Amino acid sequence: MRHGKKFNHLGRTAPHRKAMLANMASSLIDSKRITTTVAKAKALRSYIEPLITKSKEDTTHNRRTVFSYLQSKEAVKELFDEVGAKVANRPGGYTRIIKLGSRLGDDAEMALIELVDYNELLLGDSGESKKKTTRRSRRGGGSKAKAESTETKAEAKEESTEKKETKKKAAPKKDEAKAEAKEAPKNEEKKAEPKKDDSAKDKDTDA
Repeated sequence: MRHGKKFNHLGRTAPHRKAMLANMASSLIDSKRITTTVAKAKALRSYIEPLITKSKEDTTHNRRTVFSYLQSKEAVKELFDEVGAKVANRPGGYTRIIKLGSRLGDDAEMALIELVDYNELLLGDSGESKKKTTRRSRRGGGSKAKAESTETKAEAKEESTEKKETKKKAAPKKDEAKAEAKEAPKNEEKKAEPKKDDSAKDKDTDA
């Protein structure tokens, strides 16, 4: 009877299932991503993530514990030397499952399971600065957006009015400068005329 046994047996006996998961875990550690069925990928995720957590602390005890599951010295070495150092700052969630559709023949759902920290494309996208986007909601989100738009419009109007006022203030100053520039030559002519009269008087006295 299977009362209370909620995990997926995958249609295999216990020793067959353990050997299969150990082989798949070793392949995932070596290749960093493998393709399998969705059911096996989910079973593998719950099998390998506790082992990756143990690899964060490199001790002889943890190495022997992981080796009892994987039964592969190469996989244990790769796990503790490279994978454990790379996921040291990640608090769980070391694998990602991506569904690929159905398989021809038996129509089984296929998936790709990979180690999160070894997908350079997704890591590059997350590292770049992303623009903040606001989600539209039916709970008054539209009214907030409208209020923000009205505020921005009001600010723009205030700025335009301030610019117009500064232009108006600057215009009289320009007119005054032009008027002064026109009056300057006239004043010079007036000053020059008395000098001519003085020279004429001097000539008369000499005569």
